Amino acid sequence: MKKGPENDLFSFPEKLPLLPVRDIVVFPYMVIPLFVSREKSIKALDEALSKDRMIFLVAQKNRSEKEPSPKDLYRVGTVALIMRMLRLPDGKIKILVQGLSKAVLKEFRQTSPYYLVKVENIKDPFITDITLEIEALMRNIREQLDRITSYGKLLSPDLMFVLESVDDPGRLADLVASNLDLPMKKAQEILEIVDPIERLKVLGEVLGKEVQILT
Repeated sequence: MKKGPENDLFSFPEKLPLLPVRDIVVFPYMVIPLFVSREKSIKALDEALSKDRMIFLVAQKNRSEKEPSPKDLYRVGTVALIMRMLRLPDGKIKILVQGLSKAVLKEFRQTSPYYLVKVENIKDPFITDITLEIEALMRNIREQLDRITSYGKLLSPDLMFVLESVDDPGRLADLVASNLDLPMKKAQEILEIVDPIERLKVLGEVLGKEVQILT
């Protein structure tokens, strides 16, 4: 089964405002609401909204850090599109973002009044041939998810439907990882794996342990 390059034309600015994220690792294809209250983060949002609505989301190494410095942030994150924004009465901002592409933070261009960083796109290696091994890995992921749901763990029915039609190994791995309640460090580890086949293998191990726990 042949597979062609996906998302070849996607591009984003070399410099982007950065938004540190406390409680979650955001993956490509993920659509998620985030609450923003820190002054520096609100200024980063304003900058993104005044331009192309793109922002670089990076997880904090320590979620309790109120004002994370550059050393408190991971270097691999996700470029996201701000789809909606709502200013709340208490001064916080609620945004809905969609993950677009993984990227690596290359350099801090400014740290005040908000983080502006130079980023570089991380593309999945093109897989031109879906081998029997890759098909088996993808089938194993789907089967383990079915087993997990059969034991009563709630996963979105929409997700299960979408996964049936996904034939790209990298996209399958990212969609599954973004819908599991993974510890931050494990989620970040999976996000940083460039090889999509390796991502599938690590996810298979994670799901296998989950099935063992549930049984």
